[in-house]
Amino acid sequence: MTTYYQPDEHQLCQDREQSLFSRLPTFIANAQRHSPYYQKLLANINASTINSRVELAQLPITRKSDLIALQKRQPPLAGINTSNGQVSRIFQSPGPIYDPESCQDDWWRMGQAFYAAGFVAGDLVQNCLSYHLTPGGFILDSGARACGCIVIPAGPGQTEQQLDIIEDLKPQGYCGTPSFLNILINKAKAQNRDISSLKKALVTGEALPKALRDEFTQAGINVLQAYASADVGLIGYESVADEGLIISENIIVEIVRPGSLEPVADGEIGEVVVTSFNADYPLIRFATGDLSALKPGQSACGRSNMRIKGWLGRADQTTKVKGMFVHPEQIERVRLSTNYCPKVRLTVTQQDHQDKMHLQCEFDDNNLVDTELLLSQLSNDLKKLTKLNGSVELVALDSLPDDGKVIDDKRVVV
Repeated sequence: MTTYYQPDEHQLCQDREQSLFSRLPTFIANAQRHSPYYQKLLANINASTINSRVELAQLPITRKSDLIALQKRQPPLAGINTSNGQVSRIFQSPGPIYDPESCQDDWWRMGQAFYAAGFVAGDLVQNCLSYHLTPGGFILDSGARACGCIVIPAGPGQTEQQLDIIEDLKPQGYCGTPSFLNILINKAKAQNRDISSLKKALVTGEALPKALRDEFTQAGINVLQAYASADVGLIGYESVADEGLIISENIIVEIVRPGSLEPVADGEIGEVVVTSFNADYPLIRFATGDLSALKPGQSACGRSNMRIKGWLGRADQTTKVKGMFVHPEQIERVRLSTNYCPKVRLTVTQQDHQDKMHLQCEFDDNNLVDTELLLSQLSNDLKKLTKLNGSVELVALDSLPDDGKVIDDKRVVV
């Protein structure tokens, strides 16, 4: 096993910066020529002048939260995909937001993260992200196979069957959310099942609290994180636990003051904004909605790219629950599914490292309505629209805070 997945992972920082920004004018010009969305958005931009971070910072930002409305106006992909590009699959993420894939090897660039987490050719990997409609399973699948691994496309849930597979096939690795890995470990302990073959894991989709990582270490599993999105692919990854996320090669990352175009000072918390050199689905100054900050210095592993401190919250009320984005628009659609709830609020908490959703709905007791049926309808609509289970409660009129919040994320990552 060589030290790096790609030889340029340890190049001089100034060489990487020069390489990226020398490619940027041609990339932007191609997007202007072949992407209807960027043809309009960047109509007055001279691409040849965009060759530095200062110049890039003058361009408009496209926010992930805007994709819902943009795609409704111009389905399926808002015209962002290029006319000369290739789209092989279209996925639906919560929102809904539609995400493309081209069936090229490691299209989402995840191999780099698997390699840094210790995965090597011949490893058997149990992939527990969903392959159904959402792209998570395919993203991890492609990255593991790029390292020469053999993938078990297990998907989430069905813990009994998952444990059977681990005992029968003895995979060396796991990939998926940290919470589901925790479920498997606890279930195996309770049932005296042997999952000792698992020695390494790449987790994504959720924050990884230090306490949970410590539990994984005690179970004999070395767990590292990858930070990716369905739109961009890999953004950052760990090579050393708790030492920040190394930015993926071949993308440009800025940390921008939320609601503005302006990058923040080094070390200051802001929104993660990515420019991805993807000829099929170009994303130029794409605001992820995630908050982070630059971490000073370089990784002890020798990889020289900039690092960020990991996930530090959301720039808007959109949040991620069990690896799935939940948008305020979805919760509003739940409210509008009845005529009896003038205000609702979704609270997200965590119990035993498991995400929990609780929807409170203001309700007038004077309404002659079967409340059990109403609760059942709201619960079903919540699951239908978010693809997640949550509890529902009717509360008195005017009892919810009047602070504009639709989603209140009370989880604390420590």
